[in-house]
Order: sequence, then structure tokens, then C-alpha cells
Amino acid sequence: MSNLVGEQSLHRKLANPGALGLAAFALTTFLLSCFNAGVLVSATGKNVVFGVAYIYGGIAQLIAGVIEFLFDNIFGATAFVSYGSFWISFAYFEERFIENYPPEIKGEIVGLYLFCWMMLTLMFLLLSIKITRAHFVLFLLLFLTFFLLVIGNFWDLNGLVRSGGWFGILTALCAWYIMLSIMSTSIIGKTILPLGIGGFNIRFLAKE
Repeated sequence: MSNLVGEQSLHRKLANPGALGLAAFALTTFLLSCFNAGVLVSATGKNVVFGVAYIYGGIAQLIAGVIEFLFDNIFGATAFVSYGSFWISFAYFEERFIENYPPEIKGEIVGLYLFCWMMLTLMFLLLSIKITRAHFVLFLLLFLTFFLLVIGNFWDLNGLVRSGGWFGILTALCAWYIMLSIMSTSIIGKTILPLGIGGFNIRFLAKE
């Protein structure tokens, strides 16, 4: 009983960390995707992504993920900690190691790295069917982003990399929408931006 009271007290003191995690994910994704899409083309300007990826996309999402564990939200916790780790590892890899590889295999290395994250995103996509429709759209866009970037890097197809950048921008906009929905609902006290609560009614995923 004392554990239950303590748990309820903890929940009353903590705000929903989902908004922070989504904000960090969206801004970092948007920034990198602008370079991938060709909206921003300065090679040195891309370095700004690394700082944002370490601090906001990385550490801020890790914090959000840890708090989600306290809320017993295994999906949110795993997603935020995973993508927070993605941004930190991506920035470190791009900043420290990518130039050490010969040009002829650089695309394959990046493609393999992104392929692993694409497969993880596919798992989140399948699970998001039962959360909200907005989350499903978010992970679908993210999966397509990774898919285009994987193919584009593996076979050195700049057109597909640019397409992946535009899908990344759409992914960021979707994440910002969900963040705004969470924050506006908390501040105003009613839903202004619907998310499609309950997800899709998939029979084989229904609870017994």
C-alpha cells in the first residue's frame, strides 16, 4: 500500500515527458533533414547539427525516456532512450569516424548503420498501431525516411537521399504536431489537436 501511495505521489509531481522527447526529436530531425533535402547546402554549416544532436536530440530525449520508465510507459521509454542514443551515436560517428573510411565504402557503412535503425523503427511502427493514429503516422514517416536514406547511401543515389530528407522534414512536423497536442491538452484542459486515441482496430492485436 505504501508503495502505491508513493507511486501516485511521484506521478503527481512529474509532468508528461512525452512533449519534451518529441520536441527534441522533432527539432534535431528537422535540422538534419534540411541538409539531406538540400535546403541547406553548406558542408561546414552541418556541424551545427552535431551540437544539437548531442544535447537536445540526445541528452534531452534520454531524460524524457528515463521519466517515461517512472510512468511505467515501456513504449515511450524505449523509443525516447533509443532515439536519444541514436542522435548521440550518429553525431559521434559523423564527427569522429566517417572521414576515416575510404570513399568507396563510406556509403555502405552509413547505409548499414541506418539500416539497423530502420529495422528498429519498423518494430515501433507495428506497435504504434495500438497507441494513436498520429503516432502511427509519425513512425511510418520515420520508417520511410530511413528506408530512402539506406537505399540512397548504399547505392550512392543522391536523389533518394534528398527524398529521405524531405520525408524527414515531414516526420519532424508530425512529431511537433503530437508535442503541441500533448502540451495544449495539458495547459488548456481539453483536446484541441486530436491524435486519434486508441489507434487502429486491428483484430489480431486486440486484447483477450
